[in-house]
Amino acid sequence: MRGFLATIGCSLIVSACGGGQTETQSEPTGTINVYSARHYDSDRLMYDMFEEETGIRVRFREMSSSQLFETMKAEGDDSPADIVIAADAGTLWKFQDAGLLQPVESETLNAAIPEKFREPDGHWFGLAKRARIIVYDPERLSEEQIGEYGALADDGLDGELCMRSSSNIYNLSLMSELIERWGEDKAGEWAKDVHDNFSRDPRGGDTTQIESIAAGECSAALINHYYWVRMATSRSEDRRALAEATALAFPETGDGTHVNVTGAGMAANAPDPEAAQAFLEFLVTRNGQELLVSETKEFPMVAGVPLPDGLDELPDFIESAVALNKLGENQATAQTLYDRAGWN
Repeated sequence: MRGFLATIGCSLIVSACGGGQTETQSEPTGTINVYSARHYDSDRLMYDMFEEETGIRVRFREMSSSQLFETMKAEGDDSPADIVIAADAGTLWKFQDAGLLQPVESETLNAAIPEKFREPDGHWFGLAKRARIIVYDPERLSEEQIGEYGALADDGLDGELCMRSSSNIYNLSLMSELIERWGEDKAGEWAKDVHDNFSRDPRGGDTTQIESIAAGECSAALINHYYWVRMATSRSEDRRALAEATALAFPETGDGTHVNVTGAGMAANAPDPEAAQAFLEFLVTRNGQELLVSETKEFPMVAGVPLPDGLDELPDFIESAVALNKLGENQATAQTLYDRAGWN
């Protein structure tokens, strides 16, 4: 991982990344500082392409979301950040709630991004989608047994579930949505019943849960779809075998599958807001979208953008209609319900 403010050179040949605008300017017209919780080689190509197309230099800092959050709070009004990129609407809400983001008015962004995937006042915008789904062992369970979030609480799954920590933002956001769907009482009962079905204490990340199922430690778990797709499309035969030993269920009954985002917003004290907005708008172009999702295996936000390799093998599914700003608003209650259930 490169250090803070590593300058991206203009070495990318634009035609190699699927076309798009090729006209460039000889000198940069500005500079933006991107604070990103992502860490992919394709992001370097994305910054390159933006710089090539606009002449605006990109400097970036990559850390975990929590590190970026604490860094920006410590920097205060003197923060050099222009853009914040983070995974999960719940994380983006945290930056907004702390006053670290400012609203952006952009017809381009509003036209490209469905309303439920952006903050109502423009503090952040969802740029790529991820589904939180159920992965299971098809030798031990059927899709009918495990095809809904509510099914994870069934008595018949006693000792069958693996999970990651409740404090993980992916699980917090799912619970925040279930609170919105079902109400606090029912969501709390679900958390307790799911906890009672654990085969072990929560540990590891989403990849760990897939590995645990393939190893026979449990029969089902919650994951974001792209962890499985990365395994299924891996060059490693061993990694592909882990995916082949498991199956996926996309909960659809009632309100559909929980869908979250990788998103971005403009920093509250952005030194160059005009250039920062240009970068946000670049991320919803075809070139920006393809590079944003090519390595992560997320779904593009913008209609018509080709899917990354492996996603075309997944079934069509119904997306939840719950507005993503609710995931942040319900976050504290979600953690309280998990804590009461003993889900550490």
